[in-house]
Amino acid sequence: MSQSRQINASKNSVPVIAIVALAIVFAAGLFVVGFDQGHIFSLVYGEEAFQDLYIHELTHDMRHAAGFPCH
Repeated sequence: MSQSRQINASKNSVPVIAIVALAIVFAAGLFVVGFDQGHIFSLVYGEEAFQDLYIHELTHDMRHAAGFPCH
């Protein structure tokens, strides 16, 4: 008669790659909301993006809530 044993291994830790990915997303989001003054759209629109500030205007209230002064 043969016996079979079941081994259960549980992994409760968060993978390092998930933490790194989350940190990259956080840093990119922080740049977009807090520090972008037309830099992202300037790649497409050129100098006009620095005058229009599309992302700045879309995230204006969130910028103030996060403590970024802008005017």
